[in-house]
Amino acid sequence: MIITKIEEIKAGRGRVRLTLADASAFILYPADWKELGMAAPSEGDELPEEVLRRIREEVLPLRAKKRAMHLLEKRPYTERRLREKLAEGEYPEEALEAALAYVRSYGYLNDLQYAKDYIAYRLQSANRAKLTAALMQRGVDRHVIEEAFAAVYTEAGEEAAAGGGTGGAVSEAAAVDRDSDPARATELALLEKELRKKRFDPETFSYEEKMRLTASLARKGFDPALIREAMDG
Repeated sequence: MIITKIEEIKAGRGRVRLTLADASAFILYPADWKELGMAAPSEGDELPEEVLRRIREEVLPLRAKKRAMHLLEKRPYTERRLREKLAEGEYPEEALEAALAYVRSYGYLNDLQYAKDYIAYRLQSANRAKLTAALMQRGVDRHVIEEAFAAVYTEAGEEAAAGGGTGGAVSEAAAVDRDSDPARATELALLEKELRKKRFDPETFSYEEKMRLTASLARKGFDPALIREAMDG
């Protein structure tokens, strides 16, 4: 196939963007030509079909996989965010999909685990609505988010049952039918954690202390009605 355009990428360590007659394009490094057993071509040259096949099926997918692994070593990504980062490298769709499938197969890309970790880490500083919105912005499906909340909530409940309670400082606000309304139950669970953190005791806290605490929780985005319910038990 004819190479119609070759563009040097600024500060790209010798990288060039090749555009072919079919309007497809990809980025290659100087070392790639040596790997392919040929000299760097010029605009108007014919790119042999076997070389083009190797570029599309070997060179670019391998580089995309390495790039994906490098990104994931630094921090976790949702599938959508990782796809966006790889797209910045102008990988063809086939190479991009191969990279995603590769990291997914080794469990390095798992939106459910990402959501669980994200929620658990921020459980005491943000309510369910804010966490849900943040995860959706990162490309996590709402059903996956709900599943993550349920898992984190279950783990938190097991931890409390094992001795993480407050000895009666917060009564059984969790006695609400959690199965029938998991969103509300999760909100209450978050509130209970906040109240335990503040060492809330409905018997010893004054009216003024309760009002200040209510205002503080409301500013974090909690529903005032649920705050009262959690406090009243």
